[in-house]
Amino acid sequence: MTNTGFLDTIDSQLDWQRDLYKDFHREPELGLEEHKTSDRIESELKDMGLRAERISATGLVAVIENGKGPTVLARADIDALPISEDTGLDYSSTIDGVMHACGHDIHITSLLGAVRLLNENLNAWSGTYIALFQPSEENAAGAKAMIDDGLTSKIPKPDIAYAQHVMPMPTGTVNTKAGPVLSAGDSVKITVHGRGAHGSMPHLSVDPVVLAATIVLRLQTIVSRETDPGEFAVVTIGASNSGSKSNIIPDRAELLLNLRTYDMTVRDRIIASIERIVKGECEAAGSPKEPSFEYYDQFPLTDNDEDANDAVTKAFEDYFDDGVVLPATPATASEDFSEIPDAFEIPYAYWMIGCADADAYKKAAEAGTVNSDIPANHSPQFAPVIDPTLEIATKAQVIAALSQLGS
Repeated sequence: MTNTGFLDTIDSQLDWQRDLYKDFHREPELGLEEHKTSDRIESELKDMGLRAERISATGLVAVIENGKGPTVLARADIDALPISEDTGLDYSSTIDGVMHACGHDIHITSLLGAVRLLNENLNAWSGTYIALFQPSEENAAGAKAMIDDGLTSKIPKPDIAYAQHVMPMPTGTVNTKAGPVLSAGDSVKITVHGRGAHGSMPHLSVDPVVLAATIVLRLQTIVSRETDPGEFAVVTIGASNSGSKSNIIPDRAELLLNLRTYDMTVRDRIIASIERIVKGECEAAGSPKEPSFEYYDQFPLTDNDEDANDAVTKAFEDYFDDGVVLPATPATASEDFSEIPDAFEIPYAYWMIGCADADAYKKAAEAGTVNSDIPANHSPQFAPVIDPTLEIATKAQVIAALSQLGS
């Protein structure tokens, strides 16, 4: 990477980016429903003289071909969450029950800012830059939707892919790590069957409420007694539903589970343990019917290629001041970005951008209250600090691109 001087011109476009960010924040849209969001992105790209291609109903791709060189893909997710905002911001969501509570509006705006900078400074780089705006990350459906709609045949094959995500760490920081950086995630709906009866006649029933309770307790042993203490795994039972009246023993119960792992071998072993335990408890209870397992909202592991991560980390360190680029701690959150580079069979790097007020974070860290005082992603109070988060995120996208495309 040799030419980053044009990044000094970012001040001339930050007012545009700030206004754009606030507009996206005011009008959030849920996954696969991001029609206004996509229209606005397309309009902004058109104003830059670029053509956006729709891939899936709300996904967008813009390609800048600028001579010989590598092909770089940069991705931003664009969907919001079904959360009622409670930030008190003057640009709070105007859509009841929907909020950009995960910072995807920052992602959109920083990628558009990077596209504008690269498009206005074509003499500073050579190759092909692909900006991909992906719907429905929160539901693990958007990457798949774009792939199913022919993504890999509709754009040039990238040599490398990049993505970033704002996190509740001090603003002004960029956090990188090789290897697993986000966990694989799986949700499971388990239905177990009993035999219904009157509440006064339990001897005539097979009680699925009791059965579900024993399963919940037994599932706690998967991490505590079946998983090596040095391995990471989370098994959460988020819901247990059965029955509707105190004097009726129902005929079925439903459990909703969520799993998080950093190792796909561990993941497969945990899934096998869940099914073994549920089937065993059903047999022990005399359940009249086999349990069912429905897997959904399945997120892949985000596992940074070592060489890709090292190259982008070095580029960040060469550009940013000391103390900006920090080692990332793997997050237990999950996301579907990696399905895109996996579909192309290319390496990728994914990094974190701090977005919490630096002074508030420092004060909370000193008091040991970060977890309670700094709102995390998906909180109704989640509110990225615009400056310098937006500037750092935009520059990070450009620097990552120039690490491959810089002439």
